[in-house]
Amino acid sequence: MKEEKFPARLHVLIARDSKQAVVIRRGPSKFTCILAWDRKKNTFEVSQWLKGRIYERRSDISPSGKHWIYFAMNGKWDSEAKGSWTAIGRAPWLKAISLYAKGDCWNGGGLFLDEKEFWLNDGYGHEQLIASSEIKRNESYNPSAQYGGECLHVYYNRLQRDGWVLKSRNEKEKWNSETVFEKLLPKKWVLGKICHEQVDSPKGKGCYWDEHELRNEDNESLRMENWEWAEWIDDAIVYADAGCLYKITIISSKKLSEPKLLHDFNEYKFENKQAPY
Repeated sequence: MKEEKFPARLHVLIARDSKQAVVIRRGPSKFTCILAWDRKKNTFEVSQWLKGRIYERRSDISPSGKHWIYFAMNGKWDSEAKGSWTAIGRAPWLKAISLYAKGDCWNGGGLFLDEKEFWLNDGYGHEQLIASSEIKRNESYNPSAQYGGECLHVYYNRLQRDGWVLKSRNEKEKWNSETVFEKLLPKKWVLGKICHEQVDSPKGKGCYWDEHELRNEDNESLRMENWEWAEWIDDAIVYADAGCLYKITIISSKKLSEPKLLHDFNEYKFENKQAPY
């Protein structure tokens, strides 16, 4: 039987103090591609591929976009990195300047506290293999909000740091919950992010997946079930749908522009590329 093909999955890490971003593109499921997005020029350039998984919800980018932190797994449990690891690289490259072997998929990843310090989502088991003078781990910091030890602990704290307001957490049934965040946009629009935590999720989704909602000043809502990632950046709503990035601008309190395609990521093929450092 022919395997069902899904569009590329996209997640974007936005540098808060520059026009840089990192796009994490997954697909096929065992391959991940990292791209640099110059938001000023709207150009996209492949950096490196990983034959494995990068956990985008446990990843972050520094305010300037100079560095990024990610948690990855390739299942090579006998390797020096123990099959899964947390790394900090010079964005958008995968090559680590700080490297922590993990050996399982509990915890991992982290957040930037500022340009020079990061928090490691440790839990237990990380073994530092490479250290860097460019960036320092803050061992005393812990996020104020607790969401377990895996993706959600990093992701939900990152969202709130970046201006998303936690509105509700609801357990719909056993192993099926949703957490709702909102961000107030200009002209009284609201962007909602509905984060699902679900076993037996729909085909093409992981156990953690998002959908979105737009609501105007009259409380009229548009449910965007296929938007897997969305953010208010550069005076526009930018979102990922079916392996493509689009943007929408706000025209008035009740009117939005038509979507504009920024880039289609579906046709990328694996390349073996080396970091320039």
